[in-house]
Amino acid sequence: MPKMHPDLHDPDHQPPMPFAAAELYARTVMGWAQAPLPESIAVTRDVSFGPERLQRYNVFAPRAAVNAPVLVFWHGGGWTNGYRDYTTFMARHVVALGLVLVAPSYRLAPAFALPAAVEDALLLLADLQHRLQQFGGAVDNVYLAGHSAGGHLAALTALRTAPRARAGLRDDMIRGCLPISGIMDLHDPSPLPGSLEERVYTTVLRDCDPLQDTLLSPLYWTAGNRLPFVLTHGGDDSPRVIKSNRRLAAMLQMQDGLVARNELAGRDHFQSHTDLDDGAHAWYASLTSMVAHASGQAR
Repeated sequence: MPKMHPDLHDPDHQPPMPFAAAELYARTVMGWAQAPLPESIAVTRDVSFGPERLQRYNVFAPRAAVNAPVLVFWHGGGWTNGYRDYTTFMARHVVALGLVLVAPSYRLAPAFALPAAVEDALLLLADLQHRLQQFGGAVDNVYLAGHSAGGHLAALTALRTAPRARAGLRDDMIRGCLPISGIMDLHDPSPLPGSLEERVYTTVLRDCDPLQDTLLSPLYWTAGNRLPFVLTHGGDDSPRVIKSNRRLAAMLQMQDGLVARNELAGRDHFQSHTDLDDGAHAWYASLTSMVAHASGQAR
């Protein structure tokens, strides 16, 4: 019988980044992914949006949903590892709010360096544009989110309008973005040897091209933004995440879209996501408020 979920030693996936906090995070959220979901949730797994093994997504939807808002949530893992099942624990809370949750995988570095994951984000949305109705979702009411590297993918996809247009996406498809502990600036003028910042240049960027660091950073794509953003990160998050989210919030505030930044006191890079195991977390209230605001504008 096939496994419902991968485990941390699945040879088809790379292991978490080699430090204790990442390992604990991965084991925690993968453990939560094994818990049975309520019967009220319709689950569809391993939907393909491309020929590669990791071009797949899971869908969690209210049963009998029709034209429900949709949350796309990309997992983290430094663009080199991670699973779409990192998102599964959120399903009961997102669906309870009346939304369809889409949890995608994407091609990972170094086998598929950036911008492969960014390209996959667009391929996914193009696929969803044609399939959301079969899952009960509304193609003109989609919200983007993710944790860590997934937050980077969500923000970059939301801010870069020209690639969305080239991918054939509707102008009114994306209604807002709520990244968590996203890495909003890949640029580092002098990364320390062995650091995660150095891994961006040695492992993550295609051909190790340093000029791609700004091109693939959400921070540099804020001009003209009209989408609402809620940026969330831990108060004890990594310095790169804290600084880049503060700078991104300041840049977004110069544009027309509504923006809020929530700094979670005493929470680190991984707790900013695992804390969402609590359905009363303020992030879900932000999501509900954003959906309600967008629905009011549509009327």
